[in-house]
Amino acid sequence: MEYYSLLVVLILGVVMVYGMYLTITTVADKVFEKQRWDIRSTNTGITLPLRLQAYERMCLFLERMAPNSLLLRLVPSAMSALELQQLLLQEIREEYNHNVAQQMYISSNAWEQITNAMNETVAVINQSASEVPAEAPPSDLAKKIFSHVIEKEVQPSAHALKVLKEEIRGLF
Repeated sequence: MEYYSLLVVLILGVVMVYGMYLTITTVADKVFEKQRWDIRSTNTGITLPLRLQAYERMCLFLERMAPNSLLLRLVPSAMSALELQQLLLQEIREEYNHNVAQQMYISSNAWEQITNAMNETVAVINQSASEVPAEAPPSDLAKKIFSHVIEKEVQPSAHALKVLKEEIRGLF
């Protein structure tokens, strides 16, 4: 009988210790989850404005890099088709270098689309420049660039802008 009482007390003790263990681990998990949530909320509060600014800057980059925007800004300052080509490529390169750090805040897909749009624009400029004499007036190169852009079904930066806008909508 004495062994039986001791065994019952021992079993009850083990059950109580196990119950306390489960209670403590459950409470600890909830505390840690709350801490992770608080940290995540704080980080979101800090990074969301930076991400929005990055998307805004990349939209502006794509708008400024669009051939019609580039040509309106740079044709008057060029003396020849070659000079215009160099100005256009330099402008794109400077804009890109100025905004390259924004890739940290946007998705890889969005950055890839932006890079593709920039490369397509550079290709259109270079292809158009190869079809116009270097000493031709800059307006000849501008017309050739416009004709190549019009031939494309989708403008080089239009698809990338669409991707950026979709991602911004996804943030909200």
